[in-house]
Amino acid sequence: MNARSPREIQARLLRAVLTYPRRSPLTLCYVGLLVLGHVWVEEWLSPDRADALRDYISTNLDNLHDHPVTALFSSALLFDGTLTDIASTGFGGTLITLGLGICCCLAWAERRFGRLRAAAVLLGGHIGATLITALVILVALRHGWYPEDVRQDRDYGISYGAQTSLAFATLALPRWARLPWAAFVVAWPLSGDTEWPGPLPDFTTVGHLLSAALGFALAGAAAVTASRRRRAAAPATADAHP
Repeated sequence: MNARSPREIQARLLRAVLTYPRRSPLTLCYVGLLVLGHVWVEEWLSPDRADALRDYISTNLDNLHDHPVTALFSSALLFDGTLTDIASTGFGGTLITLGLGICCCLAWAERRFGRLRAAAVLLGGHIGATLITALVILVALRHGWYPEDVRQDRDYGISYGAQTSLAFATLALPRWARLPWAAFVVAWPLSGDTEWPGPLPDFTTVGHLLSAALGFALAGAAAVTASRRRRAAAPATADAHP
């Protein structure tokens, strides 16, 4: 197969940008909400009110016990990162979660599988990983692996859903690229300089790894379903063309 010329690559990229609103409207609206929410919290609210909002929507144990639905869904409307401080590690996280995870991988899932399934991938990763992580925290607290104040730790944002979308997008890659991509998805949450409080990493790292596992599982289920449909359609095609 001949390599594409730079002009062909530029044309494909331009076509992808121009057709993005039509092919991925749900993702585009979600990204718009995230950017508006980020500007509102970072620029328009006072620091005290912004901190109070972040504390209220955090999906820590206390909030999940007190107002679980509000915390789960509101936390997915903000992202914990920066759009302007490009020299910071936070901007790198923004590129991975908002840029790759949502803008690219979730948009691909919407184009390939439709809006409802894409939303299910995002929310399944966000809610599923959050709840499983909460169970891990409870077990860790019982064994003394985490400090008690982890119950009130701030934890909000899109990263769990984005991580699931990153893992799910393994299906979009050629076979030779899937293993390196999967290694990247698993490795980047472990690349920080946070210390392990015990036999487990910090709970956000646990959440990201669980999100990736959910994304890979969903990708595997989608691949199996597609394979079964192809096998079911093969006899009908053969009968139609003897």
